[in-house]
Amino acid sequence: MNRRELLAGGINMAAAMSVPAGIGAAGDAALLTRQVPSSGEALPVIGLGTSGPFEVSESATQRAPLAEVLAGFFAGGGRFIDTSPMYSSAEAVLGDLLTPDMRAHAALATKVWTRGARSGLEQMTHSAQRLKTARLDLIQVHNLLDLNTHLKTLRAWRDAGRVRYIGVTHYTVSAHAELARVIARERLDFVQFNYSPVTRAAETRLLPLAAERGVAVLVNRPFEDGALFRAVREQPLPAWAADIDARSWGQLALKFIVSHPAVTCVIPATGKLAHLRDNLGGGRGRLPDAQQREAIARAFG
Repeated sequence: MNRRELLAGGINMAAAMSVPAGIGAAGDAALLTRQVPSSGEALPVIGLGTSGPFEVSESATQRAPLAEVLAGFFAGGGRFIDTSPMYSSAEAVLGDLLTPDMRAHAALATKVWTRGARSGLEQMTHSAQRLKTARLDLIQVHNLLDLNTHLKTLRAWRDAGRVRYIGVTHYTVSAHAELARVIARERLDFVQFNYSPVTRAAETRLLPLAAERGVAVLVNRPFEDGALFRAVREQPLPAWAADIDARSWGQLALKFIVSHPAVTCVIPATGKLAHLRDNLGGGRGRLPDAQQREAIARAFG
């Protein structure tokens, strides 16, 4: 059983595949938001990742579902999209598919992952060109590679108005200690790392430190690359999920994550409109309290 089969038991698939222009599905509540500490800007707690699904060719057949995902994302109140030059064609595909109206509402984030100041400058310039924007909202030093070199360039870009925010990323628990050292040492706007109901190492140091230092938190790998759904494939959604307005296992996982007060935005990647609609539901309605968070963790564990 995959996520699609799990969704079939938790939401109306026909409704999920139809997004009226300019609005979310009938009866949808607004997405919850969190403030970026360094600016006070409010961002919806559910964003969109592009690794995997957006790595496609110029084929209209491959790109059509992604155009639907983007339309559904903005119609549902989404804003924040994460991409990277390391995700093969994702930046170019995203840049091609964003409409002028989408660009007016989007917060676009990409990364730099290379060695040397000149190489980093060229890579970030090419990213902006592929995304068809003169100013990016966020550039992050991916996996901390050549960190000091790129932070110097990024600060100069921020001062010049070429980027609004700067940050760092990693995707493994083994890197959390180094991320914490960087956050404690540097003045950053964002940090991105992995966190889920079954991978909770960030609760010990990273999340409290980010809150203390005023750094916005982006969460990657919220579904553990699909492992969360495989863990519950034989289980019905708990009846108590309704108490926090969760209609699927995916929404339970996302509500667990965004209920941590230090989390700013979760960025699950998808190329399917049904999954996108379900993900957005994870950022609406009631969030779990401490006791309910533990119940979610046990359900996935």
